[in-house]
Amino acid sequence: MQAAVGDGSGLGVEVTYIPQEAPLGLAHAVKIARDFMGKAPFVMYLGDNLLSGGITGFVREFEKGKYDAQILLTRVKNPSDFGVAELDGERVVGLEEKPKKPKSDYALVGVYMFTSSIFEATEKIEPSWRGELEITDAIQYLIENGYVVNSHVVEGWWKDTGKLEDMLDANRMILLGMAEPSGVTSQQLEDSEIHGHVHLQGEVTIRNSVLRGPCIIGAGTSIVDAYVGPFTSIGAGSRVEKSEVENSIILENCTIRDIGGRMSDSLIGRNVTVMRGHKLPRSYRLMVGDNSEIVVL
Repeated sequence: MQAAVGDGSGLGVEVTYIPQEAPLGLAHAVKIARDFMGKAPFVMYLGDNLLSGGITGFVREFEKGKYDAQILLTRVKNPSDFGVAELDGERVVGLEEKPKKPKSDYALVGVYMFTSSIFEATEKIEPSWRGELEITDAIQYLIENGYVVNSHVVEGWWKDTGKLEDMLDANRMILLGMAEPSGVTSQQLEDSEIHGHVHLQGEVTIRNSVLRGPCIIGAGTSIVDAYVGPFTSIGAGSRVEKSEVENSIILENCTIRDIGGRMSDSLIGRNVTVMRGHKLPRSYRLMVGDNSEIVVL
């Protein structure tokens, strides 16, 4: 996170990092931020969550309602995989983290609004069976001790992007939401075709290729003798040559060259090269980092 965001100046914000010595739970992360937060109300936003439309409206509701905490909920098919809220009408009466027998199908979205009363809760709760201070236990403490916890059921889409298929779903949703294609000048196209909503972010070289939107191509990227299909996001400084790609996310400074087939449903990290080798004997030659998955034809 620090490598990606830095001091925040590139995003127009000021970022302070509060290191957590071990993964001791979300409520522990809140607990150690107490001195930094002081008495100010704050938002806790888990980085792998994505909501359509952002959270500004929810924050305004929290400020106006003068609640002690506000949680966002959405209905899910697999509540056992999430923190789950039990409701009495619209009032939250109980929370449970990844229950084996859920009392509802309302899952907590990973966005919370708190006043400084949450710090009392983080001091009072005990670690769960996972050895973590659970944020659900902290909110449950507020409920049981007379604090006002508001809930809001999220309309529109929400994605927890912790898995590849969820990341690709989020990519598709965002690309579909970009209503207008960016201006593509004739100087950027050499014997190429563009169909649908294709967004070019700055100078992009497209030669003897077909781009079919919705897709987005980062600045400094070159697409040569290639096909880029729908729901593809390609980061800046990348190169796709003699290859076909669709429904994929390719991060910055990658090279996809002469792969001899179509790559789909894939997530490629930064500074990665995927290419077909021509040395004998013919074999797969891979250099793969931790927690990776490779599917071969």
